[in-house]
Amino acid sequence: MSDSSLSPLLSARVLGLAQLGLIVLDINQQIVMWNQWMASRSGKSAHRVLGQDLFDLYGELRGQRLEQAVQSAMQSNLPQQLSPALNPSPFPLYPAGTWGGERVEQAVSVTPFTEGKERYCLIEVSDISTIVGRERQLRSQAEQLRAQSYVDGLTGIANRRHFDVALDRELRRAQRNDGQLSLLLMDIDSFKAYNDHFGHQQGDACLTLVAEAFAATLQRPADLAARYGGEEFGAVLPDTSSEQAALVAETIRAKIASLSINHSPAATRPHVTMSIGVATFDKDRLADAAAMLAAADSCLYAAKKAGRDCVIVYRQQQENAA
Repeated sequence: MSDSSLSPLLSARVLGLAQLGLIVLDINQQIVMWNQWMASRSGKSAHRVLGQDLFDLYGELRGQRLEQAVQSAMQSNLPQQLSPALNPSPFPLYPAGTWGGERVEQAVSVTPFTEGKERYCLIEVSDISTIVGRERQLRSQAEQLRAQSYVDGLTGIANRRHFDVALDRELRRAQRNDGQLSLLLMDIDSFKAYNDHFGHQQGDACLTLVAEAFAATLQRPADLAARYGGEEFGAVLPDTSSEQAALVAETIRAKIASLSINHSPAATRPHVTMSIGVATFDKDRLADAAAMLAAADSCLYAAKKAGRDCVIVYRQQQENAA
């Protein structure tokens, strides 16, 4: 009957083929095994490290999580894991044969064991760089998709979804802090006539030019310029009073007029202009998104009726109506 146990030569061969790092420490933390995987990624062969204290060999590990894990495993006789998120590259290990550049990212486990009367600790080191890289790539792709879902494909500014999210977020902040918040709804005057006369391709170019000019007038990081739909645009202006919002709106109106984009003969004005409605958060009258949007939209409609190329503010409209 043959002996089924592995011979020392075969055991060494298996250890050499292992696709992870294997280190065995004795009770004094001295290295008694160091496999080929570790040698090829550390630049240190087994005969150079055997008998050395692991934490003398790698002084940067002294007092760090790995040394604590080894000591804890020896004392408790329980395995330990190092979190890759907190300890991404504890060992100075590099892609096989390079021994320099960027360290490979590692998953490290520590397992205590007894052989005869001797206590040992097995350290297993796995290269997770490919996995981590794939996860990063997937996260990056997800972030890009999310960013794209918030951007209008034609004009490059925020889209309606982004506008709605920003308005909801800033409304909750204004309600919580009893703060100020204004929004603008604006519309390119007689845009159907422009499209009918110049064609949709030129119409898209006009929308893009207007969007860029409108967005450029908003200087604060928290201000949001968005395409609301079609030829209609919107702006969310946190910490902005009704009077301040009216000034911003007038700046936008003047900026669009100054572009001097030729309009169609059927339009009421020779150049492209914009009408703007302004509404400001009021905890008694305009306390939610629907109310604010309805107020700004009514002002935009009033601006159209007033001859276009003008700004109407909700409270002013209310007072005038009264």
